[in-house]
Amino acid sequence: MDLGNHGPLTERSPLFETIRRNVLVVVPDLDPAEITIDRSLSDLGCNSVDRADVVTMTMEDLGIQVPVAEFAAVHDLRSLTALLERHHGGQG
Repeated sequence: MDLGNHGPLTERSPLFETIRRNVLVVVPDLDPAEITIDRSLSDLGCNSVDRADVVTMTMEDLGIQVPVAEFAAVHDLRSLTALLERHHGGQG
């Protein structure tokens, strides 16, 4: 995935860390080492309500709103991080 001059998203991204933290709030029994950028929330055992909670909590933490239709292209935590970054990047 090309993200311009910023290079590829990594697990060290502050935004990914926000997502990881929220996954652990929603699914506290999950091993943090299992939450990697190339996994999906479904891979991690999140059901549809869990996934919605993680996304909602993360958007609230970032102070952003993303149209629901844009999540259709999200298939793993890397694409989720990229989508949220696009919306958060323009914020001051």
